[in-house]
Amino acid sequence: MKILATDLDRTLLPNGKWEGDQGAIELFNELTEKHGALVVYVTGRNLELTENAIREYGVRHPHVLIGDVGTTIRKYEQGDWRFDEGWVTHVKRVSPGWDAARIREAVSGVDGIREQESEHLNQFKQSYYVEHERNDRILEKINELVKGKFDEVIVYSFDSVDNKGLLDFLPNSATKQTALEYVAEEFGAEKGQVVFCGDSGNDIFPLTAGFCGVLVRNADEQLVKNVKAAMDKNADLKAYFAQGNFKGLNGYYTSGVIEGAYHYGIFDDISG
Repeated sequence: MKILATDLDRTLLPNGKWEGDQGAIELFNELTEKHGALVVYVTGRNLELTENAIREYGVRHPHVLIGDVGTTIRKYEQGDWRFDEGWVTHVKRVSPGWDAARIREAVSGVDGIREQESEHLNQFKQSYYVEHERNDRILEKINELVKGKFDEVIVYSFDSVDNKGLLDFLPNSATKQTALEYVAEEFGAEKGQVVFCGDSGNDIFPLTAGFCGVLVRNADEQLVKNVKAAMDKNADLKAYFAQGNFKGLNGYYTSGVIEGAYHYGIFDDISG
C-alpha cells in the first residue's frame, strides 16, 4: 500500500504568489493513476470548497478526503462521497471533554479575533480569523482561557495570500495528523508507507508525526524552521524539502509534491 497524502491550498494547488509549472497537475493525475497510489487530500477546505478546487484546477478526486482540518473524513466511491461516521464516533470517544460551544463562550471577549463563517465550522471545528500582527498576544490570551480544558488542540496558521491569521480549535483526536493515522490504519499502512506533503502552519503535526514528510518549495519559512527543529530533536523523523530543478519541475506546489513522492518511491519513475 502506497499512500500519497497532500494538503491542497498552495501545496497541491498552485494558488499562491509563486509561479507553478504548467502541466504539473495533469502529471500528478497521471502518475498517481499509473503507480496505483492511494490518494488522500488533507485540507482545511470543506467538501464544497474541495469540489470547487477539483473543478477549477483539474486535480483528480482523491480516494479519501480528510477535510475541515482533520475533523471530517469521506471516501470517494463510484462517483460519490461517503461520510465516515466511524470517525465521528472515534473522536467523541477519545476526546470526551471537547465542547465547541464552551470554547466559543470562553474566547468571546478576546479582542482581535472574529469567528469564521458558519460553513467553516462544524461539531469538531471552532475557527476564527486573527489579526496577524497581534497574534502573539492574542494566542497568549487564548492559551490562558482554553488550553488543556476541553481535550482540544489550538492550531494557528497564516494565509499569506489573503494576509489573514487563521485559528482553529479542534478535538485533540481530530487533527490532520490523527485523521491521517486513522486512514493509514484502516488501509493497513505503516507510517513509513505514508507520504504527507504540506506548506503551512497547520501541516506541522502530520509533518512531524512519523510519516514521510514533504515540504514543497514554497513552504512557509516558519514551518521549515519548525520541522527542522523537530528533526534535530528526533533523528527518526523524515522530511524532504523540495528544491526544484527536478526533471524540469520547479518544486513549487504540485511539482514539489511530485518531487517528494519520487524521493520516497511512491513514483519509481517520472516518464509518464
